[in-house]
Amino acid sequence: MDYKQLIIRGISYSQTQSGAYALLLEHEETHIKLPVVIGNFEAQSISLGLEKDIHPPRPLTHDLFSKFIVSTNYELVSVIIYQIVDGVFFSNINFKNKATEEELILDARTSDAVAMAVRFDAPIFTTQQVLNEAGILLELEDVSKEEQTFSETVQAEDNLKSLSMEELQKLLEDAVKEEDYDTALEIQEEIKRRKKKID
Repeated sequence: MDYKQLIIRGISYSQTQSGAYALLLEHEETHIKLPVVIGNFEAQSISLGLEKDIHPPRPLTHDLFSKFIVSTNYELVSVIIYQIVDGVFFSNINFKNKATEEELILDARTSDAVAMAVRFDAPIFTTQQVLNEAGILLELEDVSKEEQTFSETVQAEDNLKSLSMEELQKLLEDAVKEEDYDTALEIQEEIKRRKKKID
């Protein structure tokens, strides 16, 4: 299968779910962004994994599992986000034994898989289908600042189906600007539904 490699663009506080964060992954070639809602612990673990110079006084769960992998002579080869169902991403972590070349594939939550990948500097991949279903194609740098927030606009409009395509696109830009990726996905789904009707 032709997998698409993703890079981590950042982690931000989720605007829609209290205590949750949005992990933003990006396909470098197409600049399609893949937002994944993750928990507070996983966000902290990924951040610490990215900051190689910061070491917690006691090992976190992902650090402990990483040491176990190394001690058993395995290496983490890659992470693959292979499916999204009802807004939930499904991932596999691919391991290989350094001595025997034996391969091992474990099912994992995407947040845990990414937290492990950053500790091994392992690549993160996804499929074109996942990018098509959940990706957001938008240049964050080109989004203009607006006085009215996305949440206020949605409350005022109350119904995405009543908006024009131009208004939906504008709201999508506002949502991404405010890092409200959950709602941005909802808007993009509405845009995709309308495009299918046109086709």
